[in-house]
Amino acid sequence: MSIINQIVTNAIEAGSSDIHLEEGVEIAVRINSDIRISDQKLSSVNFDEILNELLTQEEIKDYLNNCDLDTSISIKGLARLRVNAYFSNKKRCLTLRILNDNVPSWKDIGLPQPFINLSNFHKGLILCTGPTGSGKSTTLASFINYILDNQKRHIITIEDPVEYLFKNTKSSIIHQREVNRDTKNFSTALRAALREDPDVIYIGEMRDLETISLAMTAAETGHLVLGTLHTSSASKTVERIVDVFPGDQQEQARLQASTSIIGIMSQTLCKNTNGKRSLAYELMITNNAISNLIREKQINQIYSQIQTGQKDGMQTLDQTLNNLVKGNIISIEEALDKAFNKKSIITQ
Repeated sequence: MSIINQIVTNAIEAGSSDIHLEEGVEIAVRINSDIRISDQKLSSVNFDEILNELLTQEEIKDYLNNCDLDTSISIKGLARLRVNAYFSNKKRCLTLRILNDNVPSWKDIGLPQPFINLSNFHKGLILCTGPTGSGKSTTLASFINYILDNQKRHIITIEDPVEYLFKNTKSSIIHQREVNRDTKNFSTALRAALREDPDVIYIGEMRDLETISLAMTAAETGHLVLGTLHTSSASKTVERIVDVFPGDQQEQARLQASTSIIGIMSQTLCKNTNGKRSLAYELMITNNAISNLIREKQINQIYSQIQTGQKDGMQTLDQTLNNLVKGNIISIEEALDKAFNKKSIITQ
């Protein structure tokens, strides 16, 4: 068995989500949010072998010249990996994210029905937000899989790199485009996508003004647009979208956001009582009241609308955490650690 196959096999058996490799240093893995360090060190020769097993010669050259590389690969019979190669203190390093070959069902990962119901819209912007490693890609992969299985749509994804691999179904088709492989960048691919007859467009990450602006325009002109941002709540997500625009364009951006955004899921992963991780989330579903708050610059009042919007399927992070505690899925301590307002967590 090759070195990388052995490392990945051991990591999967241990329930790891990420593998950290550095020449001359012990192998480390992340299991249920915690780093675990093994006794096994990688020599420079070992690292050479791993690079040659994971990357093409062109990718290795690119990595050595630019000191950074993002890609994804499949190891036959094992798993798909998202690969990030970088340097630290002049040493070569790799971070490998283990991806499921099979996209998990939305029910299995704890997504709420009201979020899945947003797939019935034929236009609008749906955002999944949260810190790195909070499961945003998995959430939207499950959402896309639901559309593929249950609707008659054409889906285009723009990713850097492609994480989950999808297949056409009997009712829907999908085309996955990877930045620097199938297209130059997010904005170029998004502009082109509008001429490729899509119903649904997934943008792996909305990183810049041009991409965000194009995404909102696409959402207004008859497309269901899915995207991710590294924000921690619905209100902060709206602020981030508006603030990325120059000052003289923010009023128009606020108006666009109020009409184009149809839902925001802000999520995190909690350590559960079974030694694994469970999803906790805040879900905002745009109604007339929230649309007005965005338009009238009263974004700080969105949270209270979510608190009282359960009839529309909305839920705050703290409400979700309390439900997880009541179900003995997570501990009170874990809920307090993740809570937006610690006083709202029921501790008895």
